[in-house]
Amino acid sequence: MDTVKTSTLQNLCRIFLGGFMLFAGISHLSFMREEFLAQVPRWLPSTPAFMDFVVVSSGIVEIALGLAMIFLSRYKVKIGIILAIFYVLVFPGNISQYTNQIDAFGLDTDQKRFMRLFFQPVLILLALWSTGVIKAYMQKRLHRS
Repeated sequence: MDTVKTSTLQNLCRIFLGGFMLFAGISHLSFMREEFLAQVPRWLPSTPAFMDFVVVSSGIVEIALGLAMIFLSRYKVKIGIILAIFYVLVFPGNISQYTNQIDAFGLDTDQKRFMRLFFQPVLILLALWSTGVIKAYMQKRLHRS
């Protein structure tokens, strides 16, 4: 499944997305830590230590996924699936920011926070497309028929 051929544009998008994840992960651990604390869903335990654990652990996962997207192209389909799942798992943080009217990342109005919700599906699709997951799925489906 990981042997699916991807285009130059897909590869560039995969590397860009990997760089984006690497930057986001590093920022979780350093200069944007407070901003990411605002993303922790309010239905999770709100103790400072737990919330910080969520931010740090998700940052570490983002760094690992970013590096994998850039350097482990041999496993790009599996990594793309994992990244898409990660994006789904962190989406409740975006919903929480919107529903609880939490200002962070320059999202200081309900309209901005609401519009942010529409970017998560784009990231999911980009992760699946740039790594060839969609093409691999279609090829597998065609071979089954």
